[in-house]
Amino acid sequence: MNSNTTIREHLEIYLKTNHMTLNQFSEISGVNSGTLSGTLNGSRPIGMQQLDRITEGMGLEEGYFYDLYIQECFVHSSPDWRRLRPFLYRCAELDKVKYMEEAVNLIMDNLSYAPLLFELAEQLYHEGRLIAARPLYRSVAESEKMQHSERLALSQYRLFTIGLSKDQMSNLALATQFEFFVDRLDEPYQLDGLNDLINVYASLRRWDKVRIFAEQLKIKAMIQYELNKNAKVVEHRSKKQVLFYVLYADLALGEACFFYEEYREGIQFISAYADVSWVTRPKEEEIVVIRQFEEWAEGNRYLYELMSGKTEVVQDYLNYISKKEKEIFPALCAIVSAANRFDINVDLVLDQYESYTTYQEQNSRIGKISEQYTSDQYGALLINLGKYYLMRERYIKGFGAILNGLDFAIRIRNKDGILDCIKEFEKFRSYAVEEVKLQYSQLIQEV
Repeated sequence: MNSNTTIREHLEIYLKTNHMTLNQFSEISGVNSGTLSGTLNGSRPIGMQQLDRITEGMGLEEGYFYDLYIQECFVHSSPDWRRLRPFLYRCAELDKVKYMEEAVNLIMDNLSYAPLLFELAEQLYHEGRLIAARPLYRSVAESEKMQHSERLALSQYRLFTIGLSKDQMSNLALATQFEFFVDRLDEPYQLDGLNDLINVYASLRRWDKVRIFAEQLKIKAMIQYELNKNAKVVEHRSKKQVLFYVLYADLALGEACFFYEEYREGIQFISAYADVSWVTRPKEEEIVVIRQFEEWAEGNRYLYELMSGKTEVVQDYLNYISKKEKEIFPALCAIVSAANRFDINVDLVLDQYESYTTYQEQNSRIGKISEQYTSDQYGALLINLGKYYLMRERYIKGFGAILNGLDFAIRIRNKDGILDCIKEFEKFRSYAVEEVKLQYSQLIQEV
C-alpha cells in the first residue's frame, strides 16, 4: 500500500479498476451511497464503521487502512474523541495494539484526554482485553506522573498486574516501580496491591520485602474488617474477602520466618491464622476462607516442624496430603528439601507422587495460587531432586533434574536458580557422561 495515497484515493482507484458505480459498491459494502459520495468528495469524515465496511467491500483484511486513518484523522487534523475512541476500541477488538500505541502517542501531551483514556482502559481491562488496555494505562501514567492522583496510582497498578509473567527479572522491575504507588491507591485496591506485591516478592525470595508489605497488609486489612463489620452496607471492591487479607498477612509473615529458619516464630504466625475465634458470625464466603487457612495451618505446622529437625513428622505429613491432593505439590517440595538437609530416604514418596514433579498450575478452594510463586517452587523442586539423586549416586536422574532445573531457571530468568544449578552440576561434573556435559554446555550458552 502506498502510504502517500489517501483512503479516498484508494477507494476511487478500486471503483475505476473494477468498473463499479457508487450504488454497486454501496450494495456490496453496506455503506449508504450518499455517505460514500460525501466520503469521496471530502465533505464527510470517515467513521470507523464505514471504514471497516469499505475495507471489507474492497476485499481487504480488517484494519488494512488503519495506518492511513491515523494520519488523516489524528495527525493532519485535530484528534476528536468521538472518532478516536471508536478507533481505539476497534483496534482492541482486532488485537492491533500497535495502532493504538501510535494514536495514543499523538495525544499524550494533552492532559484533558487522560480521564477519557483511563475510562476506556478500565472498560477494556474488565472485558479481559489486558494487552490492549496497557498502552492506555501507560499514557495516563505518563501524562499524570506529576499529579499524584488516584487515577495515576490505579494505572500503575494495572500496568503492574498486566505485565507480570514468568520472567523474574521483569517481575522484579515491575514490583520495584509499583511499590511506590501502592499507598496512593484507594483502600480496597491497596489490599489487592499489597497482596500482589507479597506474592511477587515471595517468588523472588525477597523476604525482607515480604515482611514489610505483609505487616502493612495486616494493619490495613484489620482496619477495613472492623469498618465493614459495623457497616450496614459493605461495598466489595477488593478481589477477595477482607478476612482473607488479614489471614494471608499472617501466612506471609510465617513464610518469611520459615525461609529465615525462624521456625518457632513461624509457628506463632500459623497459630494466628488458624485461630479465628475473634471472627463473629462469619458469612458463608468467609467460612470458606477460614476452612482454607485452617487446612494450610495444619500442613504448614508439619512443614515447619519437619524443617526444624523433627523428621518423625514425615509420616503424619504424608497422611495429611494423602487426603488433600492440592497440598501434595508444596508438601513434596518441602519433603525433598528436608531429605537433603537431614539425609532422609524418601524414594517411596517420590515413586508414589512422581506425577507431581512436573509443572502444574496450583489452586486452592479460594482461587489460583500465584503463577510466579508456583514457578519458583517448581524450580526449587527440580534443583532439590537433582541434589537428592546425585548424593545417592543415581546420576542419570540427578543430572536430568539439574538440567531441567537449569533450563527452567533460564526460561523464567531466575538468577538464583541458575547459580544453584551451576553449583550443583560442577560439584558432580566428573560423574557426568559426555552427552550430559554437552547438554549442560548448550544451556550455559543461553545464560
